Amino acid sequence: MLSKEQIEFFNANGYLVVEDAVTPDQLDALRQDFAGWVEESRGHNEAWGEIINGKSRFDVEKGHCAATPALRRVNAPHEVSAAYFNVMADSKMTDMVADLIGPDVKLHHTKINSKLPGSATAVKWHQDFPFTPHTNDDLITALLMVDEVNTENGPLEVWADTHNGTIHTLWHDGQFTGAVSNEITEQALQKRTICTGKAGSVCLMHTRLLHGSAPNRSDASRTLFICVYSAADAMPISPSPVPTTHQGMIVRGEDKGLVRSVDFHIPMPKLPDGASFFDQQQKG
Repeated sequence: MLSKEQIEFFNANGYLVVEDAVTPDQLDALRQDFAGWVEESRGHNEAWGEIINGKSRFDVEKGHCAATPALRRVNAPHEVSAAYFNVMADSKMTDMVADLIGPDVKLHHTKINSKLPGSATAVKWHQDFPFTPHTNDDLITALLMVDEVNTENGPLEVWADTHNGTIHTLWHDGQFTGAVSNEITEQALQKRTICTGKAGSVCLMHTRLLHGSAPNRSDASRTLFICVYSAADAMPISPSPVPTTHQGMIVRGEDKGLVRSVDFHIPMPKLPDGASFFDQQQKG
């Protein structure tokens, strides 16, 4: 699916935006299911539903109400939607991931992060690897743009090439904040690249790349279907913050029964008390 030049760009920068990662029919099905969940959220005053660890499947931000729904997270949506399962397991996006960390690829987890119009949710700068450490770092976070993403509706911001550098701690003053230090954040804001794209595009991001995003300052929704994949020989060494019955599912290639490890030292993460890491970042 990816050209030699695209693979080289990813390896050098730690991210790659590609258009048309799903078919129009797949994209329509994703959008219809999410629109249904937003309508369902109008009947709830707080997080609801349940995933396998007992945490809420659907998470809302402060201020959510029937008139102005603020559904910000769906945990493991592929478990309750055939459309999301099919895109996770068998789409052009899946093939692109295999081009980067394959040929043998397995699922770690899925989620939806959404910023509805007027949403106050921001994502503080962090790397994904300290949340989900594995024996090696061949992990891809695939952020599929269910809506068009522009500069005003809270796009992903990345600091290119940081996947080749330090793995930064998310612990500060004895608290797991889910974010890097203020000093690193200030540098990131000077070095950032904004990732935009039409609906159906995907940003493929290395697990060690520094990234964040601002609130939605527009009247247009910004919804991302996020699938985290690893090489089949990368073994998780902490519980998943978004556990799923399909963790470890081989989506490309096969499981050869091998474990590969690389040298790194990082603090173990702390699982969120609530439905998502948003609460950890807000408390931090």
